[in-house]
Amino acid sequence: MKRTGADRRFRAVNIVFIALLCLLMGFPLYMTVSISLQTMSEVYASSPKLLPAAPQWGNYPLSMSTGSWGRYFYNSLLVTLITTAISLAINSMSGFVFARIPFRGKGALFALVLLGMMIPPEVTLFSVFKLVRSIPFAGGNNWLGQGGRGLMNTYAGLILPYIAGSFGVFLCRQFYLGFPRELDDAARIDGCGRLAQFVRIYLPLSGPVLASLGILKFTGTWNEYTWPLVLTSGDAMKTVQLALTSFRSETEILWNQMMAATLVSGLPIYLLFFFAQKYFVSGLLAGSVKG
Repeated sequence: MKRTGADRRFRAVNIVFIALLCLLMGFPLYMTVSISLQTMSEVYASSPKLLPAAPQWGNYPLSMSTGSWGRYFYNSLLVTLITTAISLAINSMSGFVFARIPFRGKGALFALVLLGMMIPPEVTLFSVFKLVRSIPFAGGNNWLGQGGRGLMNTYAGLILPYIAGSFGVFLCRQFYLGFPRELDDAARIDGCGRLAQFVRIYLPLSGPVLASLGILKFTGTWNEYTWPLVLTSGDAMKTVQLALTSFRSETEILWNQMMAATLVSGLPIYLLFFFAQKYFVSGLLAGSVKG
């Protein structure tokens, strides 16, 4: 089909717009890399330096020698992987129930789940902290949840508040609504119960939505700063996000080392998105299915 002049102009405008958008989004990342290779005198120069005079590759090993970064990565990976795995299991099962199983009060209960998407986590921060601290028989607590520290400064305390979420339930529900009802009828004829339907039929077909949700959950948990800051104390339980504050003192911020550590700490997220990106968009489009 021959392109008209209007089509060519529209295509040219799109290309220019996308190029400007990529430049706008990529410039902060470029400056992060540039600063990580600069000296402190270049960082604090009166005019910003877009390129280092001589790349300081030693900033990367130097930043990793400040503190126990092996321990920080271990803490973040352990918490993130367990949180993501449990979250995917809970959210997918909950989404399946809301999408495929009729029961009384389902609409009201799902509306209550959606209400959780409208409340910022900062609003419930203190309440969640009190609950985690008052877990019975944990951290020296009695059966009333008193007398000890509960799950403070523990991996369980970092994981439990994030193992489920309203958005994940919503996303999985919308994905499972797209399956035909005949699939359920055929499964019942073959003698499959609800759990068998989910495990044998729906779960193997859930790759796109689980990959998409897994990327979002992994990224959110890995980058979480406020909750580990509130719950933990001491160097042994630090995550990578808390460790980045070690480059800041009362008199100076070592921006070059901080940027180097920031880039290194983001490697798991870059790799995850690189290998799972083909599922990401298709999984998010599940939300467009009409329920």
